[in-house]
Amino acid sequence: MGIDIKYPIGLFFTLVGIIITISGIYHKQEVISKLGFNFSLIWGIVMLAFGLIMLGLHYIARRKS
Repeated sequence: MGIDIKYPIGLFFTLVGIIITISGIYHKQEVISKLGFNFSLIWGIVMLAFGLIMLGLHYIARRKS
């Protein structure tokens, strides 16, 4: 069929999302006091969710073929 780019993109976003989420949890007070909300935690979770969705789509496409 062709090259399935969903796997490397999903893996990248999942790993980066985990790192940023852990960083957001670890540095919670410093970030909240400057911005008013935890920017790193929110975007870490968003990136993690996107990565997991891409990995899920990869496995669904792989199972159908």
